[in-house]
Amino acid sequence: MLLDLSEEHKEHLAFLPQVDSTVVPEFGWIAMEFLRRGSNPKIYEDLVFVMGFSEEINKSLLQLYLDNRKEIRTILSELAPDLPSYHSLEWQLDVQLASRSLRQQSKPSVTMKLHLNHSGDNTTKVLQIDPATLLH
Repeated sequence: MLLDLSEEHKEHLAFLPQVDSTVVPEFGWIAMEFLRRGSNPKIYEDLVFVMGFSEEINKSLLQLYLDNRKEIRTILSELAPDLPSYHSLEWQLDVQLASRSLRQQSKPSVTMKLHLNHSGDNTTKVLQIDPATLLH
């Protein structure tokens, strides 16, 4: 199983190659507790890492992930923001051809009614913009 990690993630995990293989399961347990309950400074007080990465550490981390994969994904999906989703769009083009002060003018505008779904609730947003700005 290959993971494609960003440079930031690689920097965060850089200490693992030097950790003793007996410390990795404890590190994994701490990570799971952090996901379950949030930060607990008492866990980290007396924790001392002796650095060193081996094949045994890789296997241990992989096994920890495989054992807790469902819970990790559930927790991470709960942390994701709940954003509204697109349902439909209505639009209308209006053009003002004249006014009392300006008899020959062309002032177009686009009115859009955006229908969204958010946690089972339907909401509507009305937006009005001129075509040049909309095109930009």
